[in-house]
Amino acid sequence: MIKEKLDFIPNDLVSLKDYERYAKERMDLNSLAYVCSGAGDEITFRRNEEAFSNIFLETNTLEDLGGANTKIELFGETYSSPIFLAPVAYQKLVDFDGEIATAQAANAMNTCMCVSSFSSSTLEDISNTTSSPLWFQLYIQADMNTNIKLIRKAENLGFKALVITIDAPISGLRNTEQRAGFYLPNEICAINIENINPMQTTNNFENILDIAKILPTWKDIEFIKNNTNLSVILKGITSVSYAKKAVELGIDAIVVSNHAGRTLDTLPASIEILPKIANEIKGKIPILFDGGIKRGTDVIKAIALGASAVMIGRPIMYGLATAGALGVAHTLKILKEELEVSMIFTGCKNIEELKKLELTFNNNYQLH
Repeated sequence: MIKEKLDFIPNDLVSLKDYERYAKERMDLNSLAYVCSGAGDEITFRRNEEAFSNIFLETNTLEDLGGANTKIELFGETYSSPIFLAPVAYQKLVDFDGEIATAQAANAMNTCMCVSSFSSSTLEDISNTTSSPLWFQLYIQADMNTNIKLIRKAENLGFKALVITIDAPISGLRNTEQRAGFYLPNEICAINIENINPMQTTNNFENILDIAKILPTWKDIEFIKNNTNLSVILKGITSVSYAKKAVELGIDAIVVSNHAGRTLDTLPASIEILPKIANEIKGKIPILFDGGIKRGTDVIKAIALGASAVMIGRPIMYGLATAGALGVAHTLKILKEELEVSMIFTGCKNIEELKKLELTFNNNYQLH
């Protein structure tokens, strides 16, 4: 039996794992299959979170922490913490207000929301909901006019950055969704796009080789970069070579991400890839991190390994499914407070100091 959404926060809802438990009691089988699954055997899906348990912090509890804060500045905007909301499609699957509720939460917590091009709410409605900075995420469509039209709309609505997802030109083989027969209800669609690239929304690979020749390339990235005044961020970087290419093309930032384990299974965890890329980039452009963040200590580990900020995806859906906008805001509050407590124990009074932390790794564990 599906439980009702909460309009208050109970005493036993104190962590993101609690939110996952509560959310799964309030989601139907269709939305569960979409939100709570990964590609193939879900090895990468699980490893994203598990990898953090092999990385250990140190305590420094006699430091002067006067004036401590979690603020960061990115692209001329100041944020209260380095915890951003990743682009997540079709949020109305778990909440009637969907992305509108998420935008309300982002506004309440003064953080950045990245809106998916597969949003189930209009860009106009979302932008009218919040005064906090918004980024727009783009899945490149075969018709470049469609892409430019979407980008122009985002520019006109005051979005601050364009996040181009490069690691999901087609949908991953998500067997859990296939077994469940996942479908989008009639009332839910990617309302901002008229003709969606079908290979990004289906697992029907009958004509894959014919489709492959129209998938985006670096030339498309260059074209878009040259035709927008927004900061351009590439999301889905999993290799040093692609990170270097992004820098060479003048890309403004990258997101190290394996798409939450939803595209190609057996990729390394995002946190395993991060330090190798950060060591190569050497601060030339900001690096954001996405994949497996469940604790404030995870935020610290990602920043210590080279990230400027982190993004959370599934926790948004768990917060929405549990308590709508209140749930998302509380999810962000939990993570921020955990980050603050962890900073006290590690002796860091700001985010820059986190970057100097020395970490310890499981003896049998090897970062990439």
